[in-house]
Amino acid sequence: MQLPELPSLVAAVGDTGLPPFTAAAIFTRWNLTSLVALGLVVSAALYLYGVHRLRERGDHWPPGRTVAFVAGGLGSLAAVTVTGIEAYDTTLISVHMVQHMVLSMVGPIFLALGAPTTLALRTLSAGPRKALLAVVHSRYVRALTHPLVAFGLFIANPFALYFTGLYRQTLEHPVLHEFVHFHFIVTGCLFFWPLLGLDPLPNRWPYPGRALLMVLSVPFHTVLGLTIMQSRELLGGDWYPNLGLSWHDPAADQVAAGGILWAGGEIVSVTMLGILVVQWVRQSEREAKRIDRALDRAEAEQARSTAGTITNPDVATRPETDAG
Repeated sequence: MQLPELPSLVAAVGDTGLPPFTAAAIFTRWNLTSLVALGLVVSAALYLYGVHRLRERGDHWPPGRTVAFVAGGLGSLAAVTVTGIEAYDTTLISVHMVQHMVLSMVGPIFLALGAPTTLALRTLSAGPRKALLAVVHSRYVRALTHPLVAFGLFIANPFALYFTGLYRQTLEHPVLHEFVHFHFIVTGCLFFWPLLGLDPLPNRWPYPGRALLMVLSVPFHTVLGLTIMQSRELLGGDWYPNLGLSWHDPAADQVAAGGILWAGGEIVSVTMLGILVVQWVRQSEREAKRIDRALDRAEAEQARSTAGTITNPDVATRPETDAG
């Protein structure tokens, strides 16, 4: 007698009785015992301790950087990794896509604006500071943070994930699933840190070049989003249909996921360009002030020299007197 084949995919998922996803689910299905949650807490604690050390010795650290790193960066990462977003990220591809956008774009932008490397360099003792500088300026970091290399990784990452068998593997294997989350964050940081970051990094391009790279990234998100929306094949194969959720339409959900990627990519890119323009204007203003100060010093020095000549006329008449 042949036993009926069990739905192994459903068993691999575990709990298939999730209720329909709502905003309330985001705030009621927390997972605060994960390694991700621990890493976020440790990162926030180290950053805030560094700020405290600076203030203790009377040094200033812009509050905006602290807010950007802790609330904007770590906060946005926490919002999609320890809340109900994480609980549904293998059930709804649209939820996964929101998570993807935050991990690879939103979080890294705020982390870069928090300038954690600069904070570490200002608080560490001589030995660790020297070691950190050696890492920042190493060949490996120089290669990874080169704008063209980082751009290539950032663009190729989602195409390699969604149009190969890798995405299905991430759904089946929790360890690989978590690794992909980490990979999203790293590739996002590699791309945005040299473009927006305030830390001392090698290979930093002028602002026009940075803006060009950001503009070039927009079509790739558009193409990826539209391709996912129009695809007749489900990402992950039969994973989502085999979940057996009566309230879930995998095909419609995939269309929504593609739209999120398309619209989200354009919104973040436009915001990114706005931040770049603001930074560019501020740098131009600082450079103009520096030039003005240099010109003022030169004029003051010339005025002092002229005043000294007038108050000591023998200096100006001495050559004629000697000639006579």
